[in-house]
Amino acid sequence: MGRPALLLLLLAVLVPRNAVALRPALRTLGSLHLTSPTSRPAIVQNYSVLYFQQKVDHFGFNNPKTFKQRYLISDKHWEKDGGSILFYTGNEGDIVWFCNNTGFMWDVAEELKAMLVFAEHRYYGESLPFGDDSFKDSRHLNFLTSEQALADFAELIKHLKTTIPGAGDQPVIAIGGSYGGMLAAWFRMKYPHVVVGALAASAPIWQFEDLVPCDAFMKIVTTDFRKSGPNCSESIRRSWDAINRLSNTGSGLRWLTQALRLCSPLTLDNIQHFKEWISETWVNLAMVNYPYESNFLQPLPAWPIKVVCQYLKNPNVSDSLLLQNIFQALNVYYNYSGQAKCLNISETGISSLGTLGWSYQACTEMVMPFCASGIDDMFEPFLWNLKQFSDECFNQWGVRPRPSWITTLYGGKNISSHSNIIFSNGDLDPWSAGGVTKDISDTLVAITIPEGAHHLDLRANSAYDPASVLLARSLEVKHMKQWIRDFHYSARRQH
Repeated sequence: MGRPALLLLLLAVLVPRNAVALRPALRTLGSLHLTSPTSRPAIVQNYSVLYFQQKVDHFGFNNPKTFKQRYLISDKHWEKDGGSILFYTGNEGDIVWFCNNTGFMWDVAEELKAMLVFAEHRYYGESLPFGDDSFKDSRHLNFLTSEQALADFAELIKHLKTTIPGAGDQPVIAIGGSYGGMLAAWFRMKYPHVVVGALAASAPIWQFEDLVPCDAFMKIVTTDFRKSGPNCSESIRRSWDAINRLSNTGSGLRWLTQALRLCSPLTLDNIQHFKEWISETWVNLAMVNYPYESNFLQPLPAWPIKVVCQYLKNPNVSDSLLLQNIFQALNVYYNYSGQAKCLNISETGISSLGTLGWSYQACTEMVMPFCASGIDDMFEPFLWNLKQFSDECFNQWGVRPRPSWITTLYGGKNISSHSNIIFSNGDLDPWSAGGVTKDISDTLVAITIPEGAHHLDLRANSAYDPASVLLARSLEVKHMKQWIRDFHYSARRQH
């Protein structure tokens, strides 16, 4: 099975292996989460670090084992009279990192009189059910599921409400982005008595089975590049054949290694990985195409795809010149700070996301089909092949995926019976392909951010924010205030 790559969401993405895709590599594109709106590191927020004893298995009765789930609390702006609890549904990474980078919750805490709670997802950060043995084998990983994580959240909220004076009669709102956004939506669906509503930002809850076309994700990435500069996506599309031609000879491989200033030599054995690394870079840029400098995966300029496309204006050049231009484009992502001496094709991001755990989740529940035609998008063609995907998962983890389980568990597109969920998506974000982008009912509402990349609305307020994200945040707060009012009104009536 392929190397753990990155991200959001994510979410397991298959990127091309062969031109017609006989062997797609498993990718752990988890979620892309927030960073501060400047190139400086995330701001360390003021919170308390606490732990709660969770059952390893909520759904069986013969396993008494427990583990410590880490969670963070800030009650600086919490008011018991008319207040609320904003509950971050932790996803595939260290909860401290998410806490310090989820500016929206900190920005609205005072307005909503809110206590902030950030709950760490089991098997990530410090919340390891079996300690150092948690990833030892599939027997130890058997309890890494979205259902177990949601049960953790429900038990934690019950604990908080019974142990914090005044919290018992407070409405709880679930908030999350990417996979965390999926969890927030599913939490409201499965535990409507625990949370009064949910904000599911950039949550691709429909990126399963055949609910959406498998090529929609790559089409959005391509559109981002096509709109950011003349001939930009076409230059990238033509680069694959240029790489294939040059890599046919030893001298060509040596030239590619030198021209792209790679840290290790290219060989016939790793040329496919090299192309996957480039593909992931374009995908990552689409997700972090923010209107200001940011420092999530790498230090990046404002509107980084526009900067990248300045080097990719002419696809009608020689193979060597085209790939020299590709190098300049890659350098925007990997060396904007000017400090990188060479480019490492084993790295596309940072270690705060738990790629090992996500790889297992992608091989069990989180089975998301992806493909590309090479015609309607700028990538090498590859097909979705469930059998090969399953074989790769079995080789790595000894398990086989259940592609229909998520839709069975959470309803797929048949969710109209639920209420009080906001689905926000940015048009620039490829994950919007699997998201809810149209209202389902008066209380299952979709908010679209035309200039938004991956859950831009969950990031901290910035002077460079486009008007569309300011409007989105104001609508989100408006809905939350209504949920809070309804809860307190109902509570008063019952007394």
